[in-house]
Amino acid sequence: MSPRIALAWLLVAAAPTALFAQAQTSAPKSAWNVTDHIALKDFVVQSHRGAGNLAEEGTLESFKLGWALGTIPESDIRATKDGVIVSFHDGSFKRLIKDADPVLKKSSVEKSTWEFLQTLDVGAWKGDSFRGRRVPKMSDIFAYMADNPDLRLYLDIKKVDFAVLAKLVKDAGVADRVILASRHPAHHIEWKKLVPESGTLLWMSAGEQEITKMIDELVASGDIKSITSMQLHVHPNRNGANYDRSTDGGRDWKKIPCTDDPSEPFNHTRSFIIRLGERLRSLGILYQSLPYMSRDGVYAELMDLGVASFATDHPDVAMLEIRKYYAKRGKK
Repeated sequence: MSPRIALAWLLVAAAPTALFAQAQTSAPKSAWNVTDHIALKDFVVQSHRGAGNLAEEGTLESFKLGWALGTIPESDIRATKDGVIVSFHDGSFKRLIKDADPVLKKSSVEKSTWEFLQTLDVGAWKGDSFRGRRVPKMSDIFAYMADNPDLRLYLDIKKVDFAVLAKLVKDAGVADRVILASRHPAHHIEWKKLVPESGTLLWMSAGEQEITKMIDELVASGDIKSITSMQLHVHPNRNGANYDRSTDGGRDWKKIPCTDDPSEPFNHTRSFIIRLGERLRSLGILYQSLPYMSRDGVYAELMDLGVASFATDHPDVAMLEIRKYYAKRGKK
C-alpha cells in the first residue's frame, strides 16, 4: 500500500472518533456544576412513588427500600371517605389492584373506608414477591420517621385537607423533614402558612414559555418565597432523529411540549435547562429534574446542564451514576 493510500485510510478510520470528540466538546454545559457546591452525601434524590420501579407503589415497604438506597421516597397523599389520610397514587383502583372486578376498578380511595382499604392487596400487581402489601396510614409512616430521625419524605398532594395533614405532621414531630410536592403554587402558599418549617417542591411539566411565565408571576407576587425546590420534567425529544417511543416514559407523550430542533436530546432545549438553573439558583431554589427515560448517561448529561437534584423511577441507577459523576470530577 502506498504512503498516500495508507494516510487516506488512517484519516477515514479516525474521522468518526474526531467527529464524536467535536460533538462532545461542542455540547453546551453550564458554568455552574453541582459537584462544586453540594457534597455527594447531601445530594437529594427523590424515589418516585416510594422506590420507583424497584417495588410496588406507596407502601411502607417501598419507602423503607427508598430510604435504604440513600434517597428520599415520595408518597402520594389522599384521604378515605372516613377521613383517614393514606398513601396512594391513582384516582381509581384499576391499575394497582390485580384482578379487580369492574366495580372495584372504578372505585377509589375517596369512595372507600379505611377498613375496606385494608382488604386490598396493593403489591400483587408488581409480582408474587410483593403480595400482601397494604395501603398505609400516613400517621403510621410519620411515626416510623419519628423513630428514625434521619429520614425525610416527599408528600405529593392528590386530594387531602391541608389542615388535617399539617396536624399529623406536627404531632409526629417531622414537620421539618417533609417536603410538600404539587404542580399548583397555591398549594405551597397554603402549606407554608400551616407548616413554615417544611420544604416544598413545585413540579413543572409545561413548556418553556409557560414555565418562565409562572416563575415571573411568582416572583412579582412575592409568592416565590413559598417554593424551596422546583422539578423540571424531562422527556426524550420526540422530534429528534433517533427518537424511540418505546423508551419514552411519558404516558401522554404526544401532549408533552417539545422542541422542534432534531439535534436536541430532550424535549426542552439544553440552553433552556441551563438558563432555568441560573434563574432558580439566583432565587435560592433547589433545581431538581425528573427524567422520564432510563438510558445510560442521562443523569450526567443533566448535571452538566446545571441540575442539582433528581426525582427518578430508577433510584438504584441514579445513585450509581451520580456517585460515578462525582468521582470522575474528583469530588466527594
